Amino acid sequence: MRQITLDTETTGLSPTNGHRIIEIGCIEILNRQITDKRYQKYLQPDRQIEAGAIRVHGITNESLQGKPRFADIVEEFIAFIKGAELIIHNAPFDVGFINHELKLLKKGWQPLEHYCPKIIDTLSIERDRYPGQKNNLDALCKRYNVDNASRQLHGALLDAKILAEVYLTMTGGQVSLLALDDKIKTTTIKRISSERAPLTVLAPTEEELQHHAQRLAAIDKASGGKCLWQDTL
Repeated sequence: MRQITLDTETTGLSPTNGHRIIEIGCIEILNRQITDKRYQKYLQPDRQIEAGAIRVHGITNESLQGKPRFADIVEEFIAFIKGAELIIHNAPFDVGFINHELKLLKKGWQPLEHYCPKIIDTLSIERDRYPGQKNNLDALCKRYNVDNASRQLHGALLDAKILAEVYLTMTGGQVSLLALDDKIKTTTIKRISSERAPLTVLAPTEEELQHHAQRLAAIDKASGGKCLWQDTL
C-alpha cells in the first residue's frame, strides 16, 4: 500500500480570493512504514503573501523570488503522488488550493481526485472521535505522543512528516517502532506445538477469592454500580 501525507502553505486562506500555494510537502508511506522518499517545492505565487499567513509559516515574499511556479513543477508533482492514497489534515483546504492551481493551468489537467481517488482527512476522523476537543496537528501530536518540538512555525514538509507519524499511530498503535527498526522486515507467526506439556492451572485460595470479591465491591461502589466484573462472580 502506497500512501502519501501532503501539506501546503499558502499566501492566504482562500483560493477564491486569489490566494496561491507557496509550498508543497509530501512524505511517502509504503506498507505502513515511512520511507526516505519525499517531495518539496517552494513556489513563486505572483502575488503578495498576507501578513497573517507569514506569521503562521514564516515564508516571505523575498524568499520566494526566483522560485518555480506551479506550472513548472506540476508534472513532477503529479507523478510523485499519482495512484497513492493521500492523507491530509483538513483535506478540503489543501485539495481546494491544489485544484485551483490545476484549473488555472487550462491545459487539460484534471482535479486532484482524478489522480488520487482516495483522500483521507485526518481532521474529519479526529473530529468524529473527539467532538468538541482541539483537533489541530499540535493537539494530535500531544494526543498520540508524537514529538513536534521542531514545529515552531508551520512548514509543508515538516507538517507532512509529523502527520505521517501521527497517522500511523492513530490507525495502528505501535507502528513507529516498526518504522524505526530497519532490521524488522517481516512478521513470522510462531505456533506452539500441540505436543507440549499441558499448562499448570493454579486455583485461587478461599482467602484470595474473598479479597477479589472485596475489590470488585469497592470498584462497583466507586463506579455507581457499573462494575462489569461483578457479573463473573
